[in-house]
Amino acid sequence: MLWLFAILTDAGVLANSSQEDSGSYAVVVKASTSQDAEWKKVVDALKEKHNATVITYTDSVDEMLDALSDLFPRYACFVVKPEDAGRLFVAQVHQLTRQMDDDPYTDTLWGVLTGYDAANALEIAMTDQPLVIKKVASGTEFAADMVTEGQWYDELVKNKHVRKSSGGDAEQLKGPDDTTKSIVDLLNEYQADAMITSGHATERDWQIGFRYKNGYFRCADGKLFGLDTNQEKHLVDSSNPKVYLAIGNCRMGHVVDQDAMALAWMNSAGVRQMIGYTVDTWYGYGGWGCLDFFIEQPGRYTFAEAFHANHHALIHRLETYFPKEVSQARFPLAGQPRIRQFEVPAEGVALGLRPFDAVGLLYDRDVVALYGDPKWSAKMASLPKYFQQSLEVSDDVYTLTITPNRGSGSFEPVNTNGSQRGWRPFVQFLPHRIKDVKIVAGGEMNPVITDDFILVPNPRTMNPKSEYQLVFRAQQQ
Repeated sequence: MLWLFAILTDAGVLANSSQEDSGSYAVVVKASTSQDAEWKKVVDALKEKHNATVITYTDSVDEMLDALSDLFPRYACFVVKPEDAGRLFVAQVHQLTRQMDDDPYTDTLWGVLTGYDAANALEIAMTDQPLVIKKVASGTEFAADMVTEGQWYDELVKNKHVRKSSGGDAEQLKGPDDTTKSIVDLLNEYQADAMITSGHATERDWQIGFRYKNGYFRCADGKLFGLDTNQEKHLVDSSNPKVYLAIGNCRMGHVVDQDAMALAWMNSAGVRQMIGYTVDTWYGYGGWGCLDFFIEQPGRYTFAEAFHANHHALIHRLETYFPKEVSQARFPLAGQPRIRQFEVPAEGVALGLRPFDAVGLLYDRDVVALYGDPKWSAKMASLPKYFQQSLEVSDDVYTLTITPNRGSGSFEPVNTNGSQRGWRPFVQFLPHRIKDVKIVAGGEMNPVITDDFILVPNPRTMNPKSEYQLVFRAQQQ
């Protein structure tokens, strides 16, 4: 397809082009799962919705490398029964999807689609109406000024409740000692479009208070409920489609069996896409950074794109600031990274990075799951951002322009709650795959240009009156 002239703006609008080329879609599924009549309905729904190619494996998803490399889909949805969707499977998907070509980055926008049962998974697969997120609820602090409206209860400070109404400013209120029912109400009555959680958790529960006594979220038979400090149950029954960012919880994203919390969120809380750790989390780059791209750049990325943008940033940090024998280290999927002593290169030292950071990045690399249909569009309602970002395509010339909107603070962290926050690179997904890249201008910014995205490191020091522009030539694949 010949592109005469196109502009991709922050709102995701594609103007003056013949048509958007979103690329192909693969459904990857175990043969025995596809032969199960109820789970076959899930596969068939995705196939019909996305005109997808279905590819099957016998025993291990690792068998799919050649087939995926040949197909090279823009999207890949891994349909899996709960009993097969553990942390090992998620790690295998991470590693598999980075091996489809020669660069170290993930080569397809993937998601793992499962559910409490086949009926729940089918409901997720059949969701096609795009979600524009206006209401955000949270059990931890987030950048309230970057959302249309929302509420959060502080896991660190007892009684701290922050609310932002549509068109208004965020205000601090006094919340209850026990916020269990209040958070359940944010799901059931307020009908939040997005939920954020952090704090202590396991596959069976979420401890709402981190530094003070509070209630729990737990599950039974695929149903989520709150259990307050008086041992009173508050059932979660929230059917409106939503996304869930368990960005700071241990193991909330681990589908250890059918009674996992992740499945209850999908089954009784309307969650259609979810991000969560499959292991205990202590470093945080892979989880918390999703807020930097999704919540704090409202309307720029879909939920799946934000997850992958943050993962690209993680891989870039490993590849750029640590030796190759460290960045490409492999270790048992069920274990902790162990790397030899080494010196951090000068570029890493300048950012304050230590060997500890290499271990943390390696640890986070393969343990955060994205659940749901990766092509389903869930975006924050667009609001003014700290910087403008646009991509112009004219014949074979691509121009990425980044414009500061907030003076000298335009590229600084928006919110620092959590771990490993802020200073993420600029990531721009391309409208189609490209090849034969030749940089015309902007090479001094040290960009990474792959076949399907551009990454420009955050300069940290900047001229608030200047535009930052990268120009290159490339051919469409």
